[in-house]
Amino acid sequence: MRPQILNTLFRPSTALPGVGPRIAKSIERLTGPKVIDILWHLPREIIERKIISDVSTSETGLVVSIILKVTKHEPSRVKRQPYRVRCSAGDVAISLVFFHSREDYLRRILPENETKLVSGTLERYRGNIQITHPDYILAPEDAKDLPLIEPVYPLTEGLTLKTFGKAARSALLHLPNIPEWHDPTLLKKKHWPSWAEAITTVHTPDGIDALSPQTLARERLAYDELLANQLALHIILKKMKKRNGRSVRGDGRLSKKILAALSFKLTASQKMVLAEIAGDMEAPSMMLRLLQGDVGSGKTIVALFAMINAVESGGQAALMAPTEILARQHFLTIKPLATSAGLRTAILTGKETGKSRKKILDGLQSGNIDIVVGTHALFQISVEMQNLMLAVVDEQHRFGVHQRLNLAAKGKGVDILVMTATPIPRTLLLTTYGDLDTSQLREKPIGRKPIETRTIPIERLEEVVNALDRQIALGAKIYWVCPLVEESEKLDLAAAEERFISLRSRFG
Repeated sequence: MRPQILNTLFRPSTALPGVGPRIAKSIERLTGPKVIDILWHLPREIIERKIISDVSTSETGLVVSIILKVTKHEPSRVKRQPYRVRCSAGDVAISLVFFHSREDYLRRILPENETKLVSGTLERYRGNIQITHPDYILAPEDAKDLPLIEPVYPLTEGLTLKTFGKAARSALLHLPNIPEWHDPTLLKKKHWPSWAEAITTVHTPDGIDALSPQTLARERLAYDELLANQLALHIILKKMKKRNGRSVRGDGRLSKKILAALSFKLTASQKMVLAEIAGDMEAPSMMLRLLQGDVGSGKTIVALFAMINAVESGGQAALMAPTEILARQHFLTIKPLATSAGLRTAILTGKETGKSRKKILDGLQSGNIDIVVGTHALFQISVEMQNLMLAVVDEQHRFGVHQRLNLAAKGKGVDILVMTATPIPRTLLLTTYGDLDTSQLREKPIGRKPIETRTIPIERLEEVVNALDRQIALGAKIYWVCPLVEESEKLDLAAAEERFISLRSRFG
């Protein structure tokens, strides 16, 4: 199916010089297994490696490149202590620091009394200037090999900047001459380069401002990505709409029992959305619908009635949540109502094992279980369902398209309802969820307590703590959430342990 002109881009990364099986594993974990995956992994910043003559006035944390004379090797004699290579730049002493490095290797690349061009991040430790694990160590006459402008990529364990940068540059050598897919008038108006020129420019920046989104190369690639995304969504939607579904229309006998068991009345929003869902399920094509609604707007009840519709038609329904806590929360809401209508329910997560798991799997396969709630465990190969008609996916953004389709593959022509509590602007809906029809719950059931949200500056912390006193006196419980567990030197954020000590001293 793929045009032959793209074959060079879809080779495995091991086809590139210097990428063996070990490095390929790290690259695959970071980007993916193909050459094109490396090219799509764009730089996040740029290092400027100017060669300087005086390092004494340079700021800590900056990348410097300097000519050094190696004076003395000081191997580590105690475990966990670094290996130091003492050097000098004129009258300034600089140490090169290495951890877990072999002495024979360091003596070979940094012979005593020889001069080297070294590039790396400048640090100051106990008043001494040092560079830990330099990025480049070259002979002065090889200065031309030092990249004065170097792209920096997000990396993973087992990959260095030098290794990944080399792989990216190698991938650029085999770019095919792809026919232009944009309208010539648009290209002329925007002054955009070709795709090959754009991807090359991004990976081989010529200045410190080359990563700006306003550059023509970045602008072109961003537009390519958005257009490709829209075309893919359009193709998916067209194909999904053509796929035969099943006309699912319940007779209302179970829905009436659950309506009677509710302690509240459905809102106008819920009734409207249920009508939209019922219309989709009755149609002969597959339903693909996104349900938006704030926390507390009643999405779970809407999902339950949609699932009841499937059960009334002789089928089964499944609700998948991203975490076990959320799955159990849904199950606690659904089970008593479903039981009141005589329905058989089950929950399937990673915690269900042994005999209890086998019992659930047997019930799903035989059709003895009408509604199942679970996590990713639902779309495992071992899970077989007799007649799945509706798949509900909660917190849609936590799952990929493949995962929701894997769940739908447990049946034939399965209708799909995905839910999210995340407010999504209409423009983003069209670009990210273009393959889905949308419904929104715009109101909350009567009796729900209003939520107050306030932002208070840290200077008024004492006022917040005083407010806890008043709430505790009223019998309230309080959660105090901190972004860190322990205090950090790098981040100026509240730590849970520190806050706990201060609150306990006040409240016991």
